[in-house]
Amino acid sequence: MSLLLSIVMPAYNEEEVIEVVVKQWTDLLTRQFPTENTRLIVVNDGSRDKTGTILDQIKDRYPKLVVVHQPNGGHGNAVVNGYRQAVALDSEYVFQTDSDDQFITDDFVKLWAKRNESPFILGYREERYDAPARLVITRILRLSIAFIYGTYIMDSNIPFRLIRGTFLRKLLAQLPTPTPFAPNIFLAVMAKKSGCNLFDIPITHKERQTGTVSILKWKLLKVCIQSFKELAQFRFDLADKVKALKAPEPVAA
Repeated sequence: MSLLLSIVMPAYNEEEVIEVVVKQWTDLLTRQFPTENTRLIVVNDGSRDKTGTILDQIKDRYPKLVVVHQPNGGHGNAVVNGYRQAVALDSEYVFQTDSDDQFITDDFVKLWAKRNESPFILGYREERYDAPARLVITRILRLSIAFIYGTYIMDSNIPFRLIRGTFLRKLLAQLPTPTPFAPNIFLAVMAKKSGCNLFDIPITHKERQTGTVSILKWKLLKVCIQSFKELAQFRFDLADKVKALKAPEPVAA
């Protein structure tokens, strides 16, 4: 059974809000696609609170909900696992968002309206409600991408993106191993360099009210350095990766 759309959502220690967010996004699927096969794939990344238990308790109430449990591997690992689940379900489109209730479902339609114009579309947090340290590191990474790859992406790591399933399959095949700390950055760079119009559509970003930030402030600089090293190393392989993305898909027999 193929799906029109899968929404991928990593979750870590979001017991206070996870059911609300699941309801918001499953309601969107029911409202926007009442006759289509769609799924919300929530990847519980080894939460230490009751997030996993709550997801198991509510999944019968939300038929479109797919719950995946994994040992804690970090946000990026959970995102990639969710992407692979969506591709395995033969999803025509894959949308990724976060479980912290910092985005609004109505903004999804802005990206969906552009789906026929690009296989890879990003939102852009025009006004971002995050800690100052995170904002600084985002700017550093943005400039790093421009310096290393000669391309400018407004919000390369944003967890609000729509990707055509066949293109995502290609992207995942070209993703470095082991999985980078911030794989969404690498996917955005590959998509941009392969010629995709990312659009960078302004969306609403809300202040976090609950849950646990998965990375502490004192680790942010270390993460920034690690990401810069990973991006710098990846530049040696990028030309071949982009060539593979542009290759025509094989025709089924």
